[in-house]
Amino acid sequence: MQDSSVGQSSPAWRTTRQRLAVMGALHDCPGFTSARELHAALEAGGATVGLTTVYRTLRTLERTGHVDVVREKTGERLYRPRPTDGHRHYLVCRLCGVSHPVDADAVERWADGVAAATGFAEVEHTVELTGICDHCRPVEPDPGPPVWEREAPIH
Repeated sequence: MQDSSVGQSSPAWRTTRQRLAVMGALHDCPGFTSARELHAALEAGGATVGLTTVYRTLRTLERTGHVDVVREKTGERLYRPRPTDGHRHYLVCRLCGVSHPVDADAVERWADGVAAATGFAEVEHTVELTGICDHCRPVEPDPGPPVWEREAPIH
């Protein structure tokens, strides 16, 4: 559950009971979650972790590359543990929040090219793709046959 590289990535990182609880709860979440939702889950599980600690821990995990982050339609940041094989991009439903990883090799190549062309190092980027998933998309009513195919009313 705990990634030992977290402590190695950031000299300021101190492993505490609260931070371990936050990391554990984050790994238990099935998808992206907000700091407030994570805090509520911790409280429901009996952990005594302040909301400020949850926010600080998530910021540290983001800074050290251990979480992926997307923004909800309200602008709130949502977090999920980053897979061990690296950074991912997601398509997120604006209504229910379900997320799907997407192939973004073209984005990665573009970002690498921009970095190389400008001489920048440690370039980071954010690409946010949102839409409405099949489950949330309203079913369009069937308009019926075109007007010219409809029977003329009988007078």
